[in-house]
Amino acid sequence: MSENKKRGFFSKLGGAIDATRRWTLNIIFLVIVGGIAMAIFSSVQEVSVPDRAVLVLAPEGVVVDQLSAVDAFSQLSAQGLPQETLLADLIETVNLASEDPRIEILLLKLDDLDHIGMSKTLELSEAIQGFRENGKTIVATANHYNQDQYLLASFADQIFVHNMGGVGIEGFAVIRNYFREAIDKLNIRFHVFKVGNFKSAVEPLLRNDMSSAAKEANRAWLDQLWNLYRDTVVERRGISVSKFDEYVNHIDRVMAEVGGDAAQAALDYGLVDGIISRPMLRDMLIERVGENDEGSFQQSYFRDYLALNRSLLIEVKDSVGIIVASGNIVDGERPEGSIGGDSLARLIRKARLDKNIKALVLRIDSGGGSAFASEVIRAELQKLQEAGKPLVVSMGSMAASGGYWIAAGADEVWATPATLTGSIGIFGAFPTVDNMLQDLGVSTDGVGTTAVAGKLRPDLPLDPILASAIQSGVEYGYRRFINIVADGRNKLVEQVEPIAEGRVWSGIDAQQLGLVDKLGGLQQAINSAASLAGLDPADTRLLSLPLSPEEELMRMILGSGLVKSALSASSPLVSVLNSVLPAWRDVLALKDSRGVYAYCLMCVAP
Repeated sequence: MSENKKRGFFSKLGGAIDATRRWTLNIIFLVIVGGIAMAIFSSVQEVSVPDRAVLVLAPEGVVVDQLSAVDAFSQLSAQGLPQETLLADLIETVNLASEDPRIEILLLKLDDLDHIGMSKTLELSEAIQGFRENGKTIVATANHYNQDQYLLASFADQIFVHNMGGVGIEGFAVIRNYFREAIDKLNIRFHVFKVGNFKSAVEPLLRNDMSSAAKEANRAWLDQLWNLYRDTVVERRGISVSKFDEYVNHIDRVMAEVGGDAAQAALDYGLVDGIISRPMLRDMLIERVGENDEGSFQQSYFRDYLALNRSLLIEVKDSVGIIVASGNIVDGERPEGSIGGDSLARLIRKARLDKNIKALVLRIDSGGGSAFASEVIRAELQKLQEAGKPLVVSMGSMAASGGYWIAAGADEVWATPATLTGSIGIFGAFPTVDNMLQDLGVSTDGVGTTAVAGKLRPDLPLDPILASAIQSGVEYGYRRFINIVADGRNKLVEQVEPIAEGRVWSGIDAQQLGLVDKLGGLQQAINSAASLAGLDPADTRLLSLPLSPEEELMRMILGSGLVKSALSASSPLVSVLNSVLPAWRDVLALKDSRGVYAYCLMCVAP
């Protein structure tokens, strides 16, 4: 009796403690959310644009076509959530400011920019040029410019660097780890199934170096894009090609000439217009637009400026729909930041059934992924075209392999000169570790009802029947890919085969080969789609699947910048895999239903 009473007492005590804990956590959560909401709303009320102002364009993290979905668990885990800035937000901000008489100067503040890439830089530069044509000035500043940041800075009228900084330019390269010897030492056998001389995604599993075919293919697009980078900088800065090449290829001599002063070297070679400290930059801008209450120059931060200028009401009328397909192509439903075969197909179907959507622009920024998911998406796009709605594809930094699979049948395909596309090929890979297990004294055995029952296991040798069947499936997938391209691009199969085989092409070469129709960015694609549908290009609507309330809340919180990840990966093994095998980690996440992939591992857009 007394024992039951004791159990009851401790049970009640535990329940009370648990209830107190939950109530306390809920109260803390509500206080945090309330504080964030008050901070956001109070900041909105305080934001204004001075009569004479500098617009501070300060992209953070990676510039993307679509923000990654907000996942509370990921945000609070060791992985964290990467900082991202929407390219569309940057372009819209600059376009608005170009017509705003209050904005006199655009300040490109590039210290927090991790990556934007050539393709997106060229699209943003069109808006910057429009700002300049309205008689306004563009100034770029950074503590130290990396190669990516500097290309964007080159579109400014004046480029300034800190006296402790410089400009780092090294060119483009494709460098990979090769694991053949390590795989042999571990006694693992990788069974690879592929078609095409240039489908080199699986080479790291089979070789200790890059093949001649892969070097040939990579050299072609690397040289194309590097020439584009160099020519852009040379033209914008008014320097000679020889001077630029000297700076890049003989940086040791360049640095020796100035006693190791990187900022002075950049100035001497015409890459920057001045070496300037932060107070000097501040004083210069104060002199041009005036001083604010905080002792700095009159300014408006781009996110605040954009929020003030956006209308909260969306008028429902005939429009060009815009869908962004960004990330790896994966089977099933996926959140934003990756492409789910089912979720993207559902969004395309929504556009087809929407009577106010008269044409669709599909913005693709993807290296591909699951061949099955790619086909699911392509079929839904075909259904949209059969409904009489024009389909125009705008390629971002890349639209390769599966990304090209879903693009090939569009009425028009647009790419920037720096887009990576093509990679028309299929591959599959299956590892077996039976030899390694035998070395460890582990055996695998059993019985089955058929010749192949239970045979597709990594701890058994790959059965020749299954190997032959898988290879046949890969070859079928490749033939289907070729036929899709031939049909979509109005070519003969014989015309597609020589430019396929998994080879990657730049946007420039892709246009010459007929894989894309025209060179230009998203706005040009929208203009074309509007023309095909007889609409005003200004009448557009971005289509997306609705976020859950949790996702909306997390996006608001994360967007406020008040939540930062404080944890880091603790496992040395995870750290090594994250640094050495990021691409293969992505491949493992693709989960094609048949293990067949249209994916471009080489497509890391400069």
